[in-house]
Amino acid sequence: MSAFNEVKVFVRIRPTAQFAHELIEYSPDEQTVNVRLSKKSKTAVLNNQMSSWCFRLSGVLHNLSQEEFYQQVAHSVVLGALEGYNGTVMCFGQTGAGKTFTMTGASESYKQRGIIPRAIQDVFHEIDTRVDYSFSVHLSFLEIYNETLVDLLASVKGGQTKHCGTLSVVEEPEGAVSVKGLSLHPVHSEEEALNLLFEGEMNKIIGAHALNKNSSRSHCIFTIHIESRSHARSNAAYVTSKLNLVDLAGSERLSKTGSEGQVQRETLYINRSLSFLEQAILALADRRREHVPFRQSKLTHALKDSLGGNCNTVLVANIFGEAAQIEETLSTLRFAARMKCVRTEPAVNKHIDPALQVQRLQKEIQILKQELFLHNTLADRAGVMYEDLSEAQVALIKSEVQRYLAGTLDELRIESVQQIQAVFAEFKKAFQEQEQRLKEQTSQKRVVVEHTPSTSDAKKPVKEVVGLPASSHQQSVTLGRGKGKKVKESSRKNGHGSTGPGKHLTMTQSETEIVLPPSVDESKESANDEVKMSDIPPSKMEAFEVYKSEGGSELNRILKKNKSVLKERLTQVNNLTGNINSIKWDIDHMKTELQLYKEQRQGKSTSAVGEPVLDAAEVNLLMKLREAKDQYRQHYTELLSTKAEVQYCRHLVDQCRMRLFTDFESWYNESFVLPDEVLSIFKDGGPIRPGLVPLDNDLALRAPHGPASRRNSMGSDTNKPKPLATVTPIRR
Repeated sequence: MSAFNEVKVFVRIRPTAQFAHELIEYSPDEQTVNVRLSKKSKTAVLNNQMSSWCFRLSGVLHNLSQEEFYQQVAHSVVLGALEGYNGTVMCFGQTGAGKTFTMTGASESYKQRGIIPRAIQDVFHEIDTRVDYSFSVHLSFLEIYNETLVDLLASVKGGQTKHCGTLSVVEEPEGAVSVKGLSLHPVHSEEEALNLLFEGEMNKIIGAHALNKNSSRSHCIFTIHIESRSHARSNAAYVTSKLNLVDLAGSERLSKTGSEGQVQRETLYINRSLSFLEQAILALADRRREHVPFRQSKLTHALKDSLGGNCNTVLVANIFGEAAQIEETLSTLRFAARMKCVRTEPAVNKHIDPALQVQRLQKEIQILKQELFLHNTLADRAGVMYEDLSEAQVALIKSEVQRYLAGTLDELRIESVQQIQAVFAEFKKAFQEQEQRLKEQTSQKRVVVEHTPSTSDAKKPVKEVVGLPASSHQQSVTLGRGKGKKVKESSRKNGHGSTGPGKHLTMTQSETEIVLPPSVDESKESANDEVKMSDIPPSKMEAFEVYKSEGGSELNRILKKNKSVLKERLTQVNNLTGNINSIKWDIDHMKTELQLYKEQRQGKSTSAVGEPVLDAAEVNLLMKLREAKDQYRQHYTELLSTKAEVQYCRHLVDQCRMRLFTDFESWYNESFVLPDEVLSIFKDGGPIRPGLVPLDNDLALRAPHGPASRRNSMGSDTNKPKPLATVTPIRR
């Protein structure tokens, strides 16, 4: 890829039966759009002068399928993201022009999938083929509604959030931007990614007006974060990238949409943010401008690195083909032409893993040492070693330095850099010890402390004393239970090496520290701290496994049985759906053949009553068509019944799961958690073990989630978790 790339701009015209060929014309090379607009004067006299504009873009795509459109527009950007290049695909245009259809597609048809589902499929397909690399993929879904940032996947569990609180756009040191507080969700398959996409789409805000019944009332940014690492251990570098798929809200004219109230307020915010986006594009297109107003709106700030930074950017301009919308079409094409003048600088986002880099450098050092050893051997210097010095070698160097300083050794033998460093370290240590001795000799003071063994004096604090420098008989004494401080005692040995009553204790001032014996409460605390690990209650995960095999075994069995029934019904639904699609295809094929027979019979002989004469093949085909329709109705009725059973089985599974969790909480609290009053009663008698308090003695000893609260929670459906809606495409 080149250092500078122009933003690729494609125009997609919404299919219509009333295409204005006299106003909109695209060239055969599919890169130029010509627009002619007839202007009328304000006076009564008509001014029939034609004003025309010519827009040359990267491509004009008309009457293309979703697959063909994706291959031409977004496929290369997705592959670049897997190589480490940031990518952005953005849809812009008037409301109702087909931006959401282009980006997301139609939910009722698998073939009508948009850019986002196809990009997800491409990413995981490429990951499966690139076996020499390991990939990690995370998803985020951001909505900008009325200049407010909203996390569309905030309700989904398992997300990773660096910062909590209100979402805000922040700039990173490298110039990139990120949204602080936006959750990142790891995904490992196409199905997981599609489930997150469907969950976010359900949380989007939509509205209705005269031009669009399902108009997006916010800007949405679906981001795929990709990290790629090579399996080669010697390679410490890895690449990261993010793929932004942006569905902008459509520009609207209140005179045409007829919006009022809340929808009108949303329209004002949308048009203002799109106006700020156009101002930023104008500034980026003008290379003489030094300042680009990215901070004017949340949209331009969030897309800062996508518009003019390190990114492969593609803009899709969705326009109408009708003459009634020619002014909005012209405005969209002008924006697209300005966007094409913007230049980006895509580059691979390389990073270095510090741990792998250290390992690589250590291996390189080892290789260099071996080469140096070989060179020394050839140069007849085989005794030189470049490994770290052993303890014996360090002790030998220390002895030689001391002899050198004492004058008994004339010279030091040096053979390697490690020896030089060790010798200088010993010299430094010797000089520091000499300076310390000089300081202690100049600041000597002696203070004598009378030592008496009386009980009254034992409670008095020890006075600070100053004495002689530490002698060779110095020893360190530590009192207390780990909380006391050290007292360094310096004494000259007499008969038995101890000081009796009336003897003197001498200590240096720099080594005097106060030590208090531990109190009685500390002794008790230390005794209670010696609780065996077996007395600590198990974690909830371990206890849950025990509960499922003991007290909750029956509930767990019922839950597993309900899950198996649900899985069986889902399989039956998939089989019925495939059969219905196959029968429907056969019905359409037979209808086409019957239509051909009908066209062939025109002008041929008829019966006495005027009815057409049918041959045997056509009669046989009619009978097959009738049987196929009967099978279709039968399978469709069975499918509806099976879907109802699936919903009921899901309800039973959720109910059993909630009952199992609630009963486990009660069992765990009753078995391992005791109130503070009971803990205070048994505190002095040793550690409390599960089961010391009978479960049926007193209701006050029960945990907050007891049977009573369980009945209340089971009696209401408000606390029941809602399962995520998953959509499985139907393939033929």
